Amino acid sequence: MNIQAIRAIYGFEMARFFRTITQSLLAPVVSTSLYFVVFGSAIGSRMTDIEGVTYGAFIVPGLTMLSVLSQSVSNASFGIYMPRFVGTIFEILSAPISAVEIVVGYVGAAASKSVVVGIVILLTARMFVTFSVVHPFWMLAFLVLTSLTFSLFGFIIGIWADGFEKLQIIPLMVITPLTFLGGSFYSINMLPPFWQKVTLCNPVVYLVSGFRWSFYGTSDVSVELSLGMTFLFMLACLGCITAIFRSGYRIKN
Repeated sequence: MNIQAIRAIYGFEMARFFRTITQSLLAPVVSTSLYFVVFGSAIGSRMTDIEGVTYGAFIVPGLTMLSVLSQSVSNASFGIYMPRFVGTIFEILSAPISAVEIVVGYVGAAASKSVVVGIVILLTARMFVTFSVVHPFWMLAFLVLTSLTFSLFGFIIGIWADGFEKLQIIPLMVITPLTFLGGSFYSINMLPPFWQKVTLCNPVVYLVSGFRWSFYGTSDVSVELSLGMTFLFMLACLGCITAIFRSGYRIKN
């Protein structure tokens, strides 16, 4: 394993993050604050507790997942797309670096940024509502696992995209709607039985549910199923990335 190569890629990506730290952190903080003002205060004050948790505290895991998912996908996709766009990807491919080391460098940096954003979101949420974390280890584990999984997914999007427009299609048209419909602002048990079954086809449900369990000890689906579905999606992304590097799809040709 070429640790120096991984460190170079990782360091370059993290340096870009810190150069734009105001944009990278201020935007999620402002968005989260607005969500809490609208949903937590204006709407939450008119809603009863959900599974023994106040509505403002109930939406904390969902809002965190909303930011983490979008940041993971956008950071990873932009990180690998720019070398392709400017042509420096050929310098990376010609260097003595394996595909594993390239993925670890870019995905590791994107996941690190998302974890930082997630922690900042939780600190911001603490300013508006009081919430507890029943399982802090599993909270951190779900945060890291989700960041890694969707950074891998973003890496695939960054290779697939052949223009800046395509970089935004999946996050805006797929990730964000799935997050809103994945129980971020409500419990799926509040839905009619038919729509509960339909919602279970949404992979984000398992991420939000598992993450919420780590906070309050309650979830819409079992924790084991949440972990299993997350690992399954991660394996699917790893398989897709393996096929991309073996075929050279939009990298070497």
